[in-house]
Amino acid sequence: MLSLLYQEGPSTEGIFRRSGSAKTCKELKEKLDSGAEVDLACESIFVTASLFKDFLRNIPGSILSSQLCDKWVSVMDQGNNEEKIKSIQRLIEQLPRANVVLLRYIFGVLHGIEMRSEENQMNAFNLAICIAPSLLWPPTSSSPDIESEFTKKISSLVQFLTENCCRIFGDEITSLFGEI
Repeated sequence: MLSLLYQEGPSTEGIFRRSGSAKTCKELKEKLDSGAEVDLACESIFVTASLFKDFLRNIPGSILSSQLCDKWVSVMDQGNNEEKIKSIQRLIEQLPRANVVLLRYIFGVLHGIEMRSEENQMNAFNLAICIAPSLLWPPTSSSPDIESEFTKKISSLVQFLTENCCRIFGDEITSLFGEI
């Protein structure tokens, strides 16, 4: 999925913003869940993007860990960018290794898409609005006002992560997918 998003996402206007066919997504999700072979290259890239966001939303406790939710939310309240980056790196060190590996690939994809935002209309802000709710959510439900404020803060964090991914994860993030 990520490889396909890395290849096609940068040249696709509105990637992660537009939804794939709900029926197709449901059918493919059932096939994937059953372990059946699925050739996503034959599907719309919007279906792949929708399936990927669904996959992220189904990670127990979220990929950024709902247990660290308050710490993630407070990162953007810190001083300068260097302090924010150091805080983010400390939080990343507290995540399970599998989460960190997946995050590196996710932000590798987002970085590639952002680099061609003139073409695809998906700058770091737009990407964050679309993907942030799939990366972190609070451990308990709350009022709509509190959830709205939370979503804004997490979107701001994901935008910062996207814009600074090379400094946070290392420059090799741009070559994780090799020469595709």
